[in-house]
Amino acid sequence: MPVYEYSCVKCGKDFERVETVSDHGHKKVRCPACKSTRIERRWSRVHAVTSKKS
Repeated sequence: MPVYEYSCVKCGKDFERVETVSDHGHKKVRCPACKSTRIERRWSRVHAVTSKKS
């Protein structure tokens, strides 16, 4: 499952959440520190693991 990175606008805490692709964008994300829903998605790198050697 993908890991999404967020930042809380209210308290400034950065945090990560593991979400299924189908849940992402459909469920309200809350800050684990202050429980605010004023959240911004942070852009991060994508890391893919494959079974074949490059």
